Amino acid sequence: MRYRRLGKTDLQVSELGFGAWAVGGNKHGHSYGPTDQGESLRAIRQAFELGCTFFDTADIYGHGLSEKLLHQALGAHRQACVIATKVGNDFYNGPFRKNFDPDYIRFALEKSLQRLQTDYIDLYQFHNPPLMMLERGEHYEILETLKAEGKIRYYGVSVHDAYEGMMAIETGKPDVIQVVYNLLRQDAREELLPLAAERDVGVIVREPLASGMLTGKYRPDSTFAEGDFRAEWPQEYLAFQAQLVDKLRFLAIEGQRTLAQAALRFVLDEPSVSVAIPGAKTVAHVDENIAAGDLDALSEIEHAAVQDVVEGAMDELF
Repeated sequence: MRYRRLGKTDLQVSELGFGAWAVGGNKHGHSYGPTDQGESLRAIRQAFELGCTFFDTADIYGHGLSEKLLHQALGAHRQACVIATKVGNDFYNGPFRKNFDPDYIRFALEKSLQRLQTDYIDLYQFHNPPLMMLERGEHYEILETLKAEGKIRYYGVSVHDAYEGMMAIETGKPDVIQVVYNLLRQDAREELLPLAAERDVGVIVREPLASGMLTGKYRPDSTFAEGDFRAEWPQEYLAFQAQLVDKLRFLAIEGQRTLAQAALRFVLDEPSVSVAIPGAKTVAHVDENIAAGDLDALSEIEHAAVQDVVEGAMDELF
């Protein structure tokens, strides 16, 4: 495992982290389908044993279950881990709603601290806040207060797309941005990643495997279990992604790397990226993901071929 500095923080993190959305299960809403909690715990422990030190979760994942599992699996190794969680999805007070009020953020943080059985969070992130809030640079004062109190060490913002990330960086507030970046969705590389590098803002890459599509196991007619958010994808969207993945299968080299590992290498080849957080529900997922860190970078020829495939697909689409 290799380690990178998380932007302007003093945190050194494994370049491959553990995305803990999936282990929260789907009992309380959208996730990646059913889970086995025993296997989830084994997967988290296996990641740590293989050198992973960065674990990203959110209070909404399983309505706290993901955070509880991280404590159960990592409690004895708390000081050796960087724990990142998120706030802003209020599931405590009636129907689910977005909530970034200062009093709620303080309340939700205390709940996360209880579930994680810790007295501080290494990285606390606003979870997909509205664009207007990002543009105005609002709501950071409470995070500064919590930081001064020692309850959080650093803070950041998890966003859907590159433009939102740029708006957040322009305020000069977040230490870290979490954003989607993968072989199938590369908009962040044009402006966001260079801006993050210039401002020394850490970049966490979410969905580096494109919600599992870059494992190569899904087809245009694939179906998903009840509670798996991918079951709501339009058929045309699934078919387009599956067809694009087929054109990228040349990146898999039998006996050397899987398509998923090549996809992770693609993300890690970007120097402005601090850590990629593929999701994992099983030990086998963890083993495959972490092994990508030991592989060589994709060649210049491979990177060029990827761009030809993706740009060609976009031209056909539009």
